Amino acid sequence: MRDRLLLIGAVLAAFGATLGSGFHLDDYGIFSGFDRARPLTSLTFWLNNQIGGQDPLGYHALNLLLHLGAVLLAFECLKRLLPDRAAFLAAAIFAVHPLQAEAVNYVSARGILLVTLLCLAGLAFWLRGQKWVAVPWFAAALAVDFGIAAVFAAPSMRTGGVLIWRYLRLLAIPYGFTIDPDIRVPPLWLAVAAWAAVASLAWLAWKREWTWLLGGLILLFPAALLPSAEPAADHRAYFAMFAFAAAAGLLLVRGVGAQLAAPALLPVLVIATLTLLSFNRTMVWRSDEALWREAVRRSPVKVGPKIQLARDLRAADALDVLAAARRMAPQDPRVANEIGRVLLSQGQADAALDEFSHAIAADPHDPHYFSNRGVAFGILGQLAAARADFEHALQIDPRFAEARDNLRKLTGAQ
Repeated sequence: MRDRLLLIGAVLAAFGATLGSGFHLDDYGIFSGFDRARPLTSLTFWLNNQIGGQDPLGYHALNLLLHLGAVLLAFECLKRLLPDRAAFLAAAIFAVHPLQAEAVNYVSARGILLVTLLCLAGLAFWLRGQKWVAVPWFAAALAVDFGIAAVFAAPSMRTGGVLIWRYLRLLAIPYGFTIDPDIRVPPLWLAVAAWAAVASLAWLAWKREWTWLLGGLILLFPAALLPSAEPAADHRAYFAMFAFAAAAGLLLVRGVGAQLAAPALLPVLVIATLTLLSFNRTMVWRSDEALWREAVRRSPVKVGPKIQLARDLRAADALDVLAAARRMAPQDPRVANEIGRVLLSQGQADAALDEFSHAIAADPHDPHYFSNRGVAFGILGQLAAARADFEHALQIDPRFAEARDNLRKLTGAQ
């Protein structure tokens, strides 16, 4: 019981501040309806909504509870697979490593928490010899997110090897985290070299019987290959941390730690440091502005973080950030659109209209740009032009609710 209480205390110290966080990015999409591709995850969001509405406290509390459950189940499994001291250290690393922070703090990352919790529950029953009880838990994990099948349907092979090495680096040296890392599609020679290095490490783990390291690499494959607009997302490595934490626990007990004069000191320092780093990550996640300032600092050549940061700043400061983005990418329609949004919020509809027109000229297939320009036309009293833009936005995307609402308001005003 003492070990379990220590693990719970470590989790609360590392991630308890998440209860004061708000929503970020895709989190706002969870209110748009039931996602059939994520049935179990969507069910938990629905339950949150029924109990607490759109108050982020309940959503973050459930993410934290799911992580606590996964930690305790990981400890139960590890006790049957490792020596007692190594099992506790491994569970503690799984509990507080900052690579876990995104999964805990980002409400939309709940799917990986559920997958891990259900798989560890199945493994716990399996290790107890109750194999038929274990099977439904593994099956339930598949119901969390049908999108997992996309890993094998459209793998991102060019970036996969590089991403695996990024995750391994963050595992060993937990510094440099950001919500929007600068990961680019590597040249073919680098992609091949990265995969060759991963294969070499896996072969070495196989030959040396480093079972946990090999298991962690295998669990990282879905994290590295999942297709996405942004290739890197730290929460995808959450499940793999179970195996890597086991390897680290053994290393601290039998490897490096055993060579020290005070072998108990190193594990304490490791866990304390990881807890402090995770607390810091959680504090960054409490604020959109802090999250995107960090992303701008760590990915200075990317435009996206600057656009996101501008949305959390006063208009004058936002325009300064967007001016820097425009100097980097003068033809990027996202920058023009965002400048237009800021100008529109300041009552400068004429200037905003020019910016939205620039965005449309650069990318005539994005319905958001037409809808935004339609709003500017409407403010300027050019109602026929506004109607044409809203209708064009709906031609591009008939399900675009914002354009449909704007058109309805315009029709009612006429």
